[in-house]
Amino acid sequence: MGLKQLIENCKINDTNAQSEIYKLFSSKLFSICLKYSRNYAEAEDNLQDSFLIVFNKIDQFKHNGSFEGWLKRITVNTVLQRYRQEKIFEIIPDDYAEDIQIEIDEDAISIDYLLHIIQELPDRYRLVFNLYVLDGYSHNDIANMLDINVGTSKSNLARARQILKKTIENYKTTRNLQSL
Repeated sequence: MGLKQLIENCKINDTNAQSEIYKLFSSKLFSICLKYSRNYAEAEDNLQDSFLIVFNKIDQFKHNGSFEGWLKRITVNTVLQRYRQEKIFEIIPDDYAEDIQIEIDEDAISIDYLLHIIQELPDRYRLVFNLYVLDGYSHNDIANMLDINVGTSKSNLARARQILKKTIENYKTTRNLQSL
């Protein structure tokens, strides 16, 4: 059965079709949930919530674009909605001009360690960092998605970069001391 037929069967609440859609896309969507969630368990909850929304709104999908893209948008919005409700952002004026650029030496650390320290960032910094750096959204897009202003987005990105830089520098110093 093709994807289009699976989608149509989901629209009539066919649980077998829903199960197939879940099997096809759950790992990709879980990686998105994990990127934006505080931990593994929260990512699992966010994935479940995302699929509940997908299956409740699947009749709104009209085959006018990528189904996977539609699923990803719902997943990101589901995770971000949780943070919007928690009011985790400290609002900074829009005219906030500081946009600190920090270079991270990717050769000095493993990608696993980098992902680990990104995961440990405070929520507001991790969300903005992931949206801007990893997913390529603009500060205007981020401001709209998170219901914050552009200055807050820029400020949180700058702070995330500062924290990551300091963490990486500490890691490299510790590694260098251990090798002596």
